[in-house]
Amino acid sequence: METIIVVGHGSPKKEANNVNIIGRLLHDAIHPGCNGACVKVAYLQFAEPDIMGTIKACVAEGATRIIVHPFFLSSGMHVTKDIPEMIEQARSQYPTVEFVYTEPLGTHDKLVQIMIDRISEVRFATPDDIETRSFEIIGEELEAGEVPDEQAPIVKRVIHSTADFELAKTLVFSPDAVKTGLEAIRGGKNILTDIEMVKTGINKRLLARWGGKVICGIDDEEVVKISRQTGKTRASVALEKALSDAVGIIVIGNAPTALLKAIEILAGAPAEGTSPLVIGVPVGFVKALESKVLLSAQKFPFITNLSRKGGTPVAVAIVNALLKMAGE
Repeated sequence: METIIVVGHGSPKKEANNVNIIGRLLHDAIHPGCNGACVKVAYLQFAEPDIMGTIKACVAEGATRIIVHPFFLSSGMHVTKDIPEMIEQARSQYPTVEFVYTEPLGTHDKLVQIMIDRISEVRFATPDDIETRSFEIIGEELEAGEVPDEQAPIVKRVIHSTADFELAKTLVFSPDAVKTGLEAIRGGKNILTDIEMVKTGINKRLLARWGGKVICGIDDEEVVKISRQTGKTRASVALEKALSDAVGIIVIGNAPTALLKAIEILAGAPAEGTSPLVIGVPVGFVKALESKVLLSAQKFPFITNLSRKGGTPVAVAIVNALLKMAGE
């Protein structure tokens, strides 16, 4: 049995003794899915476990070949003298075990790339810098022509919030969705959310410019009372109760029942005036995808995603993208 020992220097500062992270990454890279202790970590000084103790543990577990890698940058005294002496001592104690000693990290062209990455990170020190660079990366990784120009700011912001490029393929827009959403915001219409968390995430500063407000009635006493009396979910009752409050955008990030209620109301409404934009992206395994498939078949304006994924971050990202677009 072969075992690898990654040897770090060790530090009196406890937080600095984190070579175990490197050991875990190495193990995942060379033995994906393995639950064995094929890679161990040891420290030369100041921290535990020490090298000799770790070698002893490896032998006790049946190791017949032990590879010792000095996680050091250069071949100083520790690498050329101290650690080799310990290995020689181990060879004497365990003559049937083969010991292999590798070169340290040393000079390697891949280290140059790490240096470049570290230097580049300094350029992105502020939140605005990080957001700008994040959107550049998203733009670079999206396939050319994958998203229509009108929808691109929304799709990119959703990916920015979730780091999930799959959403670019599953987001579905009705033909008039973006236009309806922008007109609602610029017209001072309110935004109705199914839960408080979605309400909290929406950028009120950007919305205030146009006069609209974000409303959510899920904790309203009357809503709670009706919910108990009827057995309906609070999100569903709150949505039904608030729809008449100059609502221009309905945002469902959590409750499929609320989305189904919105579809029921809007699909049965007379075709007069402009219907609100429905952003329906609930997440989960029960009725979430079914409710979104139903939404995607409607004639009124909608934005949804046809997968189990979604939730508050996606809902909030769509609304905030529309708010930014409205101000441009």
